[in-house]
Amino acid sequence: MKKLMNSAVSRRTFLGGAAAASALGLAACGGETTTTDGGDGTSAAGGTISVGSAYAPSDYNPTSTSSAFCLGANWHVLEGLYGTDPHDYSTFPELATGDPEQVDDTHFTITLREGATFSNGNAVTAADVVESFDRTKANATYAAFLTPIDSLEATDDATITVTTAIANFSLLKERLALVRVFPAGTTDDELADTPVGSGPWMYDAITDNTVDLVPNPNYNGSLAAEDSQLHYDILTDATARMTAQQQGTTLVMESVTADAIDTIESAGCKVDTVQGFGTRFIMFNTAKAPWDNVTARQAIMYAINTDQMITNIFNGLAATASSYIPKDFPNYQEASVVYTYDAEKAKSLLSEAGVTPGDLKIRCTDNTQASAMATQVQQDLAALGFNASIAEETSAATYAAIDGGSDDFDILIAPGDPSCWGADPDLLLNWWYGNNVWQQTRTGWGSSAEFAQLQELMTTALGQTGDEQQATWKQCYDIIAENCVLYPLVHVQTVTASWADASTSPSGTAIDGFEGIGTTGMYFLGCKTVTA
Repeated sequence: MKKLMNSAVSRRTFLGGAAAASALGLAACGGETTTTDGGDGTSAAGGTISVGSAYAPSDYNPTSTSSAFCLGANWHVLEGLYGTDPHDYSTFPELATGDPEQVDDTHFTITLREGATFSNGNAVTAADVVESFDRTKANATYAAFLTPIDSLEATDDATITVTTAIANFSLLKERLALVRVFPAGTTDDELADTPVGSGPWMYDAITDNTVDLVPNPNYNGSLAAEDSQLHYDILTDATARMTAQQQGTTLVMESVTADAIDTIESAGCKVDTVQGFGTRFIMFNTAKAPWDNVTARQAIMYAINTDQMITNIFNGLAATASSYIPKDFPNYQEASVVYTYDAEKAKSLLSEAGVTPGDLKIRCTDNTQASAMATQVQQDLAALGFNASIAEETSAATYAAIDGGSDDFDILIAPGDPSCWGADPDLLLNWWYGNNVWQQTRTGWGSSAEFAQLQELMTTALGQTGDEQQATWKQCYDIIAENCVLYPLVHVQTVTASWADASTSPSGTAIDGFEGIGTTGMYFLGCKTVTA
């Protein structure tokens, strides 16, 4: 086993506290990529890729954003040293010319792509990369993901030296892919308003209702834009998105509702249903008896009928959790404990824990699915003799109440999805199980021996590779499942519709190369319009 340089807890301090940890909840942020043909279509060079977005833009600043829309749009505008393909979460060079070259256990060098230029005409230099990294790492939301990297330094204009905090850090490219590069000296206001990047597209016009991107004339990478415009209509209302897609106003529709899938598919659209990490999770208040008892927590897990939830609430578009990671994700392994509905086992475990069912407070956010799940949990627990009440508020109000320390809740039901930043297990584990507000304040589990063991294993895995690393992550999954302090009830699926065949599209135009992804946002690099 490779030796590590730093202790687990000190390297996993979430710098920003409650606000950053709840950001994803406020913003709502697998398989092989394939290419679709456009029927018998031909290239529509100079066309417009038109998109119906389910999410509204907020903060475009790449050093801080957790906005579902802005993260996705920024993929097209700002490059990193490396990019992440959200179809399978593989990494690939963007501004880098290749993989990092390892100098010793904690030092790597990376060379920039020759001739890389921002859309404002300025050459991309190592100094731009260093400043982008430093400012991103200073942000609370991103800090926890970037703590394994101590620093970036400009060796010269085209070369960067990376110093890691972990010996032989195995996820360097994945972490560097989180940092989007912008011109040094750009103000935060400029980044939040209209960021400048070196990617194939550049922002042209941004309003609350529409966002337009045009090709970056200075781009010299391998994924050049082949159309004249990438146009987003902000259509947060599902009916409005559906109407635009049916009429052919949009070529791609994000977040197709379950009741609309058959209709849009029968109209001729290609529908992509992708299993994602996106969770609807349960969290226990372990500072309060009896939830400081693992047997009592496990009893509740067995009492919840997740199969019924998937049928009644998700219309089949979700999967029960057999591990912290979804089944078809990279690095999946089944956990040592898999919770399936078993009311008798739940009753037996409650008796074993010495729990007499009584009053119980369920908190949930105002996410439609979380609200419906809370109602079912209320009913499932009533069968055990609990008298459960439900307190439903916005994400901000929910977490403010919990973080204040005075809220006497028992259980929280809420959504979350950090996979918009990537899907390596450490990133997904670190979001809820890093040494941050979730475990130190919200669950109260952060002082336990099991939590300390988990932190040590998570850090150990960072310096490992292959089967050795997988075995360590498996131990992490098992600890999380067995203790079930904060655990997925279901992992949701994402449904996207697109006009892939120009001969059936109402506009006579289709999109070639597009595939839906399992998280929020849409990915158009390598796509182009075609005509019948």
